[in-house]
Amino acid sequence: MCTLFLVNPDIACIVQKIFPNHKLYKNTIALFVMVLFTTRAEILPLLGISVSPDLFVFELIDVVIMSLALGYIFKDMFRISAPQEQYDPLKELQAGILNQQNFKFAVMAVGPAVVLHEFGHKLTAMAFGIPATFYAAYGMLLLGVVLRMINFPFIFFIPGFVSHGPAPPLESAIIAFAGPAVHGILWLLCRFALSKKLFDKKYTPVLIMARYINGFLFILNMLPLPGVDGFQVYSGLWQYFFGA
Repeated sequence: MCTLFLVNPDIACIVQKIFPNHKLYKNTIALFVMVLFTTRAEILPLLGISVSPDLFVFELIDVVIMSLALGYIFKDMFRISAPQEQYDPLKELQAGILNQQNFKFAVMAVGPAVVLHEFGHKLTAMAFGIPATFYAAYGMLLLGVVLRMINFPFIFFIPGFVSHGPAPPLESAIIAFAGPAVHGILWLLCRFALSKKLFDKKYTPVLIMARYINGFLFILNMLPLPGVDGFQVYSGLWQYFFGA
């Protein structure tokens, strides 16, 4: 079963271990998870492109795709009211302009938080001499876009991830912590910029939202839950100090 699908076969193996006696559930969940985590490594061969998906240019393309998707998903967090004195015939045109501005602000606030988080993992791994590649999770991004389109009240998804080679426990913990550490740094920078009024007032909503998002993501990513960076941080430190 692990070799039947080209998309992330390791995940299929994990799911098989979780559901050893439920073949239908096992296969369905494995397929669903693999579709969600479809990356360019699976898409490029389907498009007849026979180059390595690890090329940095493809990482940059993924950064653009992910940033645009995040901008659409979070644009409603930047609702800007239209001036009441605006003449009615221009209301619809103005609404379109404001929607574009909301989208731009969302890209500026959310995009760097997620992109720099992932590149924190990547660059830290590379500093230890461990190969690392950033991937956008196309299925997850599509899920987030669809949920936003239908105004679903709750959206949870993983927009991207970094795949890196094996690392010793301490290095693994440091690599995992690098992502949340980026959020902590960005939170401090936003707080400093707001207190010192370093930017034009029109960027204040972006800085406020960026501060909130990075603070929230730092706390979320440091939780000791499986699948979250914090779990890898704490488990790596435990293995390093206690050898268990």
